[in-house]
Amino acid sequence: MGAVLASAATPAAAFSAASDTFPLWTGGVPGKGATVPVEELVERGKAPGVLDRALFGISEPRMIVVRPARADGSAVLICPGGGYRRVVIDREGYEVAHWLAARGVTAFVLIYRLPAEGWTTGADTSLIDAQRAMRLIRAKAAQFGVDPARLAVMGFSAGGHLAADLAARFATVAQPPVDIVDTLSARPMLAAPIYPVIAMEGPLAHAGSREKLIGAEAPPEVARAHDPSANVPPDAPPHFLVHAEDDGAVPVGNSLRLREALKARGIAVETHLFETGGHGFGLAAGRPAGAWPQLFMAFASARGLVKPPPG
Repeated sequence: MGAVLASAATPAAAFSAASDTFPLWTGGVPGKGATVPVEELVERGKAPGVLDRALFGISEPRMIVVRPARADGSAVLICPGGGYRRVVIDREGYEVAHWLAARGVTAFVLIYRLPAEGWTTGADTSLIDAQRAMRLIRAKAAQFGVDPARLAVMGFSAGGHLAADLAARFATVAQPPVDIVDTLSARPMLAAPIYPVIAMEGPLAHAGSREKLIGAEAPPEVARAHDPSANVPPDAPPHFLVHAEDDGAVPVGNSLRLREALKARGIAVETHLFETGGHGFGLAAGRPAGAWPQLFMAFASARGLVKPPPG
């Protein structure tokens, strides 16, 4: 994909030069405040040859497309995590995208704006980008070689919150439409929040994500407005949930809270809990939690997102 390796802080302009990068907005990014953040790409990894990069100060939201050698028409929008303070692009972005692409799925890694960086759209900033990404994929479905009806969302940690928020508030008008793309549906065919942040108050809340999304002192009504479990609509898509019970950062109760809310609405939900795995395990290759990607593919096949393998 032509990714940039950064040993410390690298201007994100270099990273943006990667092939198959599609800006979400071509007529100017909405919601600009008095100042616009300056992008930075930081290498956080310590293991030789293992990338673990994070983007800060995202000013130009975009999608990076990872295309399969033989596409089956399915597509997944991937929302990496990072506590709404950064976007972690490798373990919860590119690695997952390449895994999906190897199985015929066209993957779109979403580089979304962060709500606490001065955007006038505040806590809805990341959701606006996710809605726009879904609509843009549908608008350019022929160009991407995907079926606009077979489009899912997957997210990790705070990105799992974004995926669940999109699945709950896909029809919310978070900002006025700017062009014909915004007339298309942002509803995912199915949603896969992986070890997601869900609660915005109480002992289940992830304090860092809450602070960056709605503020540490947000009143209960604001917390509820941004808790996906409190906003499940009757036409929410089926959900696939994954969490480790020993997650010390985002308690497993977050996934259970969302599961309960979905069940109460009659929404199909498949839930996989692993005894160990901690937080931020990504594909978790070689570990017990590493079973989840294949379980997701079985779920996606049963729901018609992906085509089952021949034979």
